[in-house]
Amino acid sequence: MNRKDFLKLFGGAILASPVFLSSCGRMEGSVPTDDDGCPLSPSETKGPFPINSPGDLVKANIVSDRVGVPLLINLTVQNDNDNCKPIPNVLVDVWHCDSEGNYSEYGGGGMQQTDYKNVHFLRGRQTADAKGNASFISIYPGWYQGRAPHVHVEVLDANAKSLLITQIAFPENITSEVYRSTHYEKHGQHDTTNQKDNIFSDTLERNMGTVTGSLTDGFVLTKTIIVKP
Repeated sequence: MNRKDFLKLFGGAILASPVFLSSCGRMEGSVPTDDDGCPLSPSETKGPFPINSPGDLVKANIVSDRVGVPLLINLTVQNDNDNCKPIPNVLVDVWHCDSEGNYSEYGGGGMQQTDYKNVHFLRGRQTADAKGNASFISIYPGWYQGRAPHVHVEVLDANAKSLLITQIAFPENITSEVYRSTHYEKHGQHDTTNQKDNIFSDTLERNMGTVTGSLTDGFVLTKTIIVKP
């Protein structure tokens, strides 16, 4: 998805936030290569807040009523078994917490006291295009105790059979800057770094997304997800 389409799709979410994407002036993060030039994405846990009914959440704009720094999520799915060629028509699910560290579809006790069981913000499904691309309009994720900021991704085939569940990490310097801004500063800085996160500690380079943009203009998260069908 390009900048122009992002601005069109963001729609009402721009009203919820004073910033929006207008340029992509900074880049962080990298994707390493292995012997065959095709770094398989790490398989990670789906829980503890997976999407309950992803088939009911087919949409590109997943912001709903949440406020925060706008984030365009651009994902590309590639085939490790076929020289990293893109995989068209796969289902791509994403979900993450809001600026205060809360997930929709859960809450009211346990790990999350605030009850959001009956709402579905920051969750969505898209079908990848002919080039394996899928995009989502969102906000920069917050954090909760014991985890570094992250976005969950699941890739499924056209029959909804899961091919991979993974998670995307964010560069520390950009995260720290975002968490000093409006809508995030009250919740404070994250208590767990990428290196100390028990999900990312052993595969951080392959989990890391590329982030461009600024606080003023919003950010773009770009990540290639490589699966073995």
